[in-house]
Amino acid sequence: MFRTLMLAGAALAVMSVSASADYYVIQEKSSKKCKVVETRPTETTWVQVGPMAFKTRDEADRQIKVICKEKR
Repeated sequence: MFRTLMLAGAALAVMSVSASADYYVIQEKSSKKCKVVETRPTETTWVQVGPMAFKTRDEADRQIKVICKEKR
């Protein structure tokens, strides 16, 4: 019984961690094209723009219009 509860708790923890993804607005340096991604850019051709990571994709999609308009 204890082992079952431990496995269930571990499975729940893994699911909750993966569900709390952050979203970033990034911009390509050469074309100034913006997009929303789930990981920070590691390539040198893309740079994170905006003040922070966003908790939901919807919030990042709304802010991309504001952030990228100001950067142009």
